[in-house]
Amino acid sequence: MNADGRIQWIEHRSQVDWVHAAAADIAHCLEAELAARGRARILLSGGTTPAPVYAQLATAALDWPRITVGLVDERWLSPRASASNTRLLHEHLLDQVQVARFEPLVRPGLSLAESVHAANLEAAHAADACLAVLGMGEDGHTASLFPGAAQLPQVLASALPYAALDASGCPVAGDWPQRITLTPAGLAHARQRLLLLRGRSKRQVLVRALEGEDVLQMPIRVAIGRGGPPLRVHWCE
Repeated sequence: MNADGRIQWIEHRSQVDWVHAAAADIAHCLEAELAARGRARILLSGGTTPAPVYAQLATAALDWPRITVGLVDERWLSPRASASNTRLLHEHLLDQVQVARFEPLVRPGLSLAESVHAANLEAAHAADACLAVLGMGEDGHTASLFPGAAQLPQVLASALPYAALDASGCPVAGDWPQRITLTPAGLAHARQRLLLLRGRSKRQVLVRALEGEDVLQMPIRVAIGRGGPPLRVHWCE
C-alpha cells in the first residue's frame, strides 16, 4: 500500500503501539498548529475504534485551552445517550482536558434541520481544522456517508460543510439512521486527514477503495486523493 501516493500507510505490530502512535500523531499535528497559528481546531469521529486513542490523547501535555474540538458526524439522538459521539468524546477526552470550545452537532431544543443550520453557521465562522480524524465501516462509509442512502448524491454534492442524511435501509447505520455528517466540502477545509483502522477486513476494504473511483459505492474515497498531504492511515491487526 505504501506504493500508492494517495495514502501514507502506517502499520503497527500491536494495538498498544497503534493507540500510542495514533495519539502521538494527533498531538503532533495540534502542537504544530498551535506553534504556527496560536490556536488549533480538530474534527473527531466517534465509535469504539478511536476511543482508546482519545483516552491516550487526553494525557498529552498540550495547551488545551487554545484547542477547539468539533465532530465529523453525529447520530440524531440525545448527547447523553450511550450511542452518542458527543458522549464518547466527553468520556474519553473532553472530561479530562479543558478545551477552548466543543462544537456539538446535536443541539437540544433544535430540530434536525435547525441543528444542521447551526453547525454550518459555526463552521463558516471557525478556522479551518488542522486535522480530521476519520473512521471507516465494512461497507466503505466514512463519517455518516453511507453507500445506498437515498440522499447520498445530494450530500456529496453539497457546498456546505455539514448536512443531514437519512441512512434508513443501510444495515451499518443500525438503529440510528438519522445523522448529521461532514460533507466532502467540509472535509476539504481540513488541512490533513487521518484514518484509524483495525483488523484485516478493514484493510481489505481500503484496498478495494483504492482500486476504484466511485464515491457513491465507497464514500471513503472522498478522503483519498483530494490533493495536499496524503491520507495518513494507522492500522493494526
